[in-house]
Amino acid sequence: MVPKPYFLLVNVVPVILSGCSDETRKIRDSDQPMQPNIILVVSDDHGTDALGCYGNPIVKTPNLDQLADEGVRFVNAYCTSSSCSASRASILTGRFSHGIGHYGHEHDYHHFSTFDTVRSLPQFLEEAGYLTARIGKYHLAPESVYSFNVVLDCHPRSTIEMAEKCRDILFQPKPFFLYLCYDDPHRDFPFRSDPWYAPNSFGNVPGGYPGEEVVVYSPDDVIVPPFLPDTEETRRELAEYYQSVSRIDQGFGRLMDILEEADKVDNTIVIYISDNGIAFAGAKTTTYDPGIRLPCIIKAPEIENKGVVNNAMISWVDLTPTILDFAGLDMDTIYTHGRSFKDILDEENPEGWDEIFASHTFHEVTMYYPMRVYQNRRYKLIWNIAWQLPYPFASDLWASPTWQGVHRREEPYYGKRKVTDYMQRDEFELYDMVNDPDEINNLAGKPEYREKLDIMIEEIKDFQLRTRDPWLIMWDNESVFQGTGVNL
Repeated sequence: MVPKPYFLLVNVVPVILSGCSDETRKIRDSDQPMQPNIILVVSDDHGTDALGCYGNPIVKTPNLDQLADEGVRFVNAYCTSSSCSASRASILTGRFSHGIGHYGHEHDYHHFSTFDTVRSLPQFLEEAGYLTARIGKYHLAPESVYSFNVVLDCHPRSTIEMAEKCRDILFQPKPFFLYLCYDDPHRDFPFRSDPWYAPNSFGNVPGGYPGEEVVVYSPDDVIVPPFLPDTEETRRELAEYYQSVSRIDQGFGRLMDILEEADKVDNTIVIYISDNGIAFAGAKTTTYDPGIRLPCIIKAPEIENKGVVNNAMISWVDLTPTILDFAGLDMDTIYTHGRSFKDILDEENPEGWDEIFASHTFHEVTMYYPMRVYQNRRYKLIWNIAWQLPYPFASDLWASPTWQGVHRREEPYYGKRKVTDYMQRDEFELYDMVNDPDEINNLAGKPEYREKLDIMIEEIKDFQLRTRDPWLIMWDNESVFQGTGVNL
């Protein structure tokens, strides 16, 4: 296995990557493949807080806003785990990470990895006749599971160059699946600022990357979400974050321009999502809504009603079955934890899409804090399995000036939440998401909610049983015991 993910495989037909001939560039409608082309774009740590089409009037995202105008925007879309690697494993398998062994980060010393018996979305699509290609962030293992025909090399923050690198894929005559993953708007290395209050760059560089029109934001203008403290440090970091998001939008716009040049717009499904929420404490690595409720915008030929706002509660485990459904595969023969939402794309309030589950176990290997979640239209239950432990910090979140400002000044609140409540959590957190969308008032200990709590606990147990969750055994043992190894 090649240790770095940015290289080019050579096991594809040479004509595919040797440059497009004039004849290829003039593909006629009659030459369009029957199977749709599929583009899945995944940003890194991008919340709904920084998109024009999701209600932010400051951040400039005209190309993604146009995608929403021409397609469907989901407002209740959830990742399975607010952690990059585990989330991406679910995106490409349609299974929760606890059921496939991908409990946390794959890279460096963390080294979590999917069971080698699992099959993935690109494998199924290749067998169905697709050319599969990826570019940008990978963060998965083993490569035998997450295999692509073509791997393209480019700096994963140079978003316009990334689009140009994909040109030959978009022009070649076979149906294609393109998996394009930006590093933006993830925090940039080094995570620790010098001095401590200097904002992280979020990948922004002086003068920008090739082709980028640098969009700079004033800290005075940014919108501070309610889960963050409204401080100078926060505002300066959000300004950098917005700039990184605008770079995504420009690269995405260039990709759509090339798709139009290739005359593939009318036969291509385009999906834009993020792997998890914004890289600030209170979002990323948590199962609170800022960490798991994410953008999902889809444009597809099947969508008759444009600009639809879809209220279905969908999960990233539903993405693989939906994409395979688009490709015409028989989903009865493919095992996933999700289900296709292809047939309800352009409905506003489809029936039967009223609940989701989430599962977080690790971020970094030193961050053991398993959580399981059941959420419906009204209530969310979080089971903190290792609730006796203090809540662990990801390296980038701990070092962030936004957190350090609150920590160094010993302020009692972080946004609307008490710092003590963030650091030391109850075993169960039950929230009324209608009357308490910021998830501040924990109802789990109130006698009048005991019946509701018991019902939702049973939902989590059933979910764990269905998805072969090893942590199911923790219901029957004191937390000091780690289970018996008995198969479920």
